[in-house]
Order: sequence, then C-alpha cells, then structure tokens
Amino acid sequence: MKLLLIAEYRDGKLLSGYTELLGFAEKMGAESVMFLAGNDGALPKYDGKLYLADAAVCGEYNPDLHKKLIMEIVAKEQPDMVVVSHSSYGWDLAPRVAYAMKAAQVSEVVEVKDNMMVVPVCNSKLRRTVKCNTGQTVVTLQAGAFSTVESGGSPAVENIVVDGEGRIVFTGYEEAESGGVDLSKAEIIVSAGRGIGKPENVAMIADLAKALGGEYGASRPVVDSEWVEHNRQVGTTGQTVAPKLYVACGISGAIQHLAGMKKSEFVVAVNTDKDAPIGEVADVLVVADLKLFIPLLKEKVAAL
Repeated sequence: MKLLLIAEYRDGKLLSGYTELLGFAEKMGAESVMFLAGNDGALPKYDGKLYLADAAVCGEYNPDLHKKLIMEIVAKEQPDMVVVSHSSYGWDLAPRVAYAMKAAQVSEVVEVKDNMMVVPVCNSKLRRTVKCNTGQTVVTLQAGAFSTVESGGSPAVENIVVDGEGRIVFTGYEEAESGGVDLSKAEIIVSAGRGIGKPENVAMIADLAKALGGEYGASRPVVDSEWVEHNRQVGTTGQTVAPKLYVACGISGAIQHLAGMKKSEFVVAVNTDKDAPIGEVADVLVVADLKLFIPLLKEKVAAL
C-alpha cells in the first residue's frame, strides 16, 4: 500500500501535523511519499520522496492549484490513499481532490482497525468502521488521533510546478478575535466534563481552579450544553493548552479533547470509570465520585 501525505505550511512555517500523518502511515504499514507547498528552508524530517511546490509561486492557500499539483503526483505515484490533516486546509482540499480522483472520501479518521478506518458519529458519542468501495481513497485525520513520528533524515526533494493561477485570491491571515480567558497562558487548568452531572457543579470546578491558582476549562459536551462559555473549551474546536498541571474532572477522554491538552506536563484525571480513555494519558487517575473528591481536594489545597 502507498500513501500520499499532504503536509501543511502556514504563515511561512511548516506545521508539525505532518508527523501524525507519518504515524498513520506507520499504523497502516504503508510506504509513503509526501507533498508540501512550502519552501526548501522549512522541510519535514522525512526520509522519503518529497514533492515540493514553491509557496511563493503557488501560494500557501490556493486549492485550485494545490489540487492540480496533487493530481500530477497521483498520476505519477498511483497512491492507494491521499492523506491530509482534518484542518481548515484539509476540509477545503480533500473533497476537491476526491472529486477529481473519483475516489471515496473518509473524514475525521480517529483509528485504524484491520486496515479499515474508524470515524466518530453522533457528536463523537459513537464510532463506526468504514470500508470504501473505490480503489483509491482520500482521508482526513483527526488531530491527536495518531502518534507522532519523525522518520528523520532529509527528504529526496523533487520540485513540482503547474500552470495556472486558481480562482481564489489569498490575501492573508487574520487573528481570531480574543474574548474571555486565554487558557493557552494558564499554568494550571481544571476542566469540567460531562461527568460533573449538572451545570450547578461547574462552580465546584471553578473553585478548585481558583484554590490552585489556575483557570477552569471544559470539554465540548459541557460547552454544547451551555453550562460553560465557549472561550473556556479545550479541544480541537476550542483552545489548545499546555499547562504545567491539567486536572480533568469527569472527562472520558475523547480524541478531540485529548488533542487540545496532550502537551500538558502533568495530568490528573478524576473519573468513576477506571477504564476511561483519559486514564491512558493521565499521570494520576483518581477513581472516585468527583462530587465527593473535588471538595475534599479543595480543602486540602486551601490548608497548605
């Protein structure tokens, strides 16, 4: 099996997400080639063939031209899969490439079982295994779902160009409007998950965060239920954080949430389920009713 991995380049920088694409290729036991619209001053650590398009010519974001470049590579390499991150770039590019290839597209893959893709459904409450009927497939990968891999060394670069300008004119990047708390700067975060039970219990989480000298956050289900404002959401559709201490309260550990806090230095998880996925990334897993444990922990912290 051969994969064509699409690396991303944004605002003059190579994005680290390519290492998760390599992790997926390793999981699939597949060989790979890679495409990047970037420059030769910021190349991935990759010991395979890299098709490099000059971003100064084709743009960092130009879906028409990038699709043409990828189709040139597809014609030459005949990959079984084209793989890109489930990002704004991937959301836009993947369906264009899939349509041009007349290939099936599988979005937001979070796992591989028996060489078949697993994707979330019902707002990530369930999962399904997908098998495609087309010979080639275009796949987007959920951030944080696959281990990062750096194959090391330098790629064998082959420059690639196509004619044309594309129908979209990229004018630049805009910073998202800031509002509320910036969790990315917090050294201690206590986050509430669906397991806190009811909106009144958010105050308990906020009190513990205050006692620890930190901020409180939340998982997507808590935000979707409007128990906590969106600017405190941690995860792929919220903020990405890297505190010294992350306390996950009643959070099961969905891939989307883990992707937002996986760089935390030390993780404490409080959950009644000893087999909850959050336990796999936690340094300490407390199997307890958080409504009993959190107030006791707050008392101990306040007494220090």
